[in-house]
Amino acid sequence: MNDMQNTGLLFNIQKFSTNDGPGIRTNIFFKGCPLHCPWCSNPESQSAVPQIMWDRTKCIHCLHCVQVCPYGALSEQEGTIVSNNNCTGCGTCVAECPQQALTLSGKLYTVEEVVQICLQDKAFYEESGGGVTLSGGEPLMHAGFAEKLLRALKSENIHTAIETTGFSGAQTFAQLMPLLDLYLFDCKHYDSKRHAEVIGVPNEQILVNMRTAVEAGKQVIVRIPVIPNFNNSLNDASGFCRVLKKAGANRVNLLPFHQFGEKKYEFLCMPYFLHKVPALHESDLQEFQQVFLDNGFDCYF
Repeated sequence: MNDMQNTGLLFNIQKFSTNDGPGIRTNIFFKGCPLHCPWCSNPESQSAVPQIMWDRTKCIHCLHCVQVCPYGALSEQEGTIVSNNNCTGCGTCVAECPQQALTLSGKLYTVEEVVQICLQDKAFYEESGGGVTLSGGEPLMHAGFAEKLLRALKSENIHTAIETTGFSGAQTFAQLMPLLDLYLFDCKHYDSKRHAEVIGVPNEQILVNMRTAVEAGKQVIVRIPVIPNFNNSLNDASGFCRVLKKAGANRVNLLPFHQFGEKKYEFLCMPYFLHKVPALHESDLQEFQQVFLDNGFDCYF
């Protein structure tokens, strides 16, 4: 069984990232998220258990994976290879697949293992003003492991950041705050009812936690994924300005909608509901951005 304090379930460790905080960074992607955004570009991050990703274009339907799984977690249903809750992430099926049609999303790491990976690039952090960013998924779902990891990183004088939905209890949110230098704080919608309808949870606690971080003097950058027919109107921009002013935030990073993660839904046998939704570009959002600028925000892409 997973020791939540000493091991964490991660689905990726990405080195040499330059998009999630200052300088050159290592991004630690935690598996599991309390939000279910239909546009999520990392759908494998949503489940808090290991998952098998299946590429049907490589599969020859030999069913060897089904036969070798020691836990009976794989089956073929209407020509599709699917895994169930018996999957432990052992990776036997992945190793045995003759066509490399299977990959495993989710692996347990110890704090020491993650720290050693991060320390390999400490020189790059120091030269570029970079560090380590906890991402996901939602790192706050793994607060015990994340706290130990952050303490170890701070003992090495490494800059720390978190990309977070902000959806957690106040105590959990406060638990990590002394160990974080930067918050990349997602904000999906300003209206709590609309937020709950589409994403599955309301936004009140998210905004409370955002204000807590701002009032604690933390550097907070609000990230808004701008999604057609959800939050991309000029009225929506004004709504964001109202709630962010109340939260005390003043830096906003706009993230235009894209389709980069669509293929992953197929690999996970998950439905993707935004096939026909056109991607947005910075040029599409100049007036949207201007609303924030006119309201005194530092707003950029």
